[in-house]
Amino acid sequence: MTSRINIGRPVTASYNADPHGFSNPRPSSGYRAANPDDPLEKLRVFGKQVEDAIEIYSQPLKPHLPAIGRFLIVVTFYEDALRIITQWSDQLWYLQTHRHFYWGISHLFLLMNVLVMLSASTAVIMKRYTEFAVIGLFSVVIVQGFGYGLIFDLNFFLRNLSVIGGLVMVFSETMISKQKNFAGLPSISESDRKKYFLLAGRVLLIFLFLGFIIQGKWSIGRVFVSLFGLAACTMVAIGFKAKWSATFLVIVLSVFNVFANNWWSVHNAHPQRDFLKYDFFQTLSIVGGLVLLVNIGPGGLSVDEKKKTY
Repeated sequence: MTSRINIGRPVTASYNADPHGFSNPRPSSGYRAANPDDPLEKLRVFGKQVEDAIEIYSQPLKPHLPAIGRFLIVVTFYEDALRIITQWSDQLWYLQTHRHFYWGISHLFLLMNVLVMLSASTAVIMKRYTEFAVIGLFSVVIVQGFGYGLIFDLNFFLRNLSVIGGLVMVFSETMISKQKNFAGLPSISESDRKKYFLLAGRVLLIFLFLGFIIQGKWSIGRVFVSLFGLAACTMVAIGFKAKWSATFLVIVLSVFNVFANNWWSVHNAHPQRDFLKYDFFQTLSIVGGLVLLVNIGPGGLSVDEKKKTY
């Protein structure tokens, strides 16, 4: 009886596990090991080392990065409000003479700008009513562009797109969990909204560097900085090694800002001083947006996030 129900495979030397030849005759070699001499592999290893170094050396600053980023983003609005207050009569003369503002309208225009910039900037730093504060500062950027007749100036346009990108980063970082559902319209989750805002912020932040590339005199050093900067901007926009590339842009823009926009070295009576000071604080604002990007990451709509999925 036992011989009739014994269905085990016969242990013989002639036994063939695949008599019909359907299996792959070549033995599996498993996963292919990375070639250490491959240039792409070297680049990947170098990028990993840089990211690890950034994580290690930024640990002491990491708890303070959100506050630093927020302050740098709004510091240009504080400077602008202070400049309007200290140059009140000159501002009125410009608006009434060159922009043809009526008396009283020019006063109201400047007063509203000062009040909104001071109150909204303080609210951003204190994390109070952040949504309304960001909308207020965004409105100031647009209104000033039309009020001072600079909306079609390329340098002003690119710089303020980057400033708006910083404001979008603030908005996405402190987005309030609040959903509004409308009948007949598909609702979008809070995480999805944050992903889209982070994408918009990343793309807008890089416009300042694009303005730097297309303006000014060219030199060998400028060519190298522009090439590396353009590569870093592209990486920020698509979210590839975003923290590493944003850190690189923070360093480059900070060094460039100190040497190119050194308004403190220009005499008080020189007309160029105000322009350099304006550019200096606007660049600080964009650096603040990049600092927030380093802190919170590129978001879901990025190459870095997709790599975690696959």
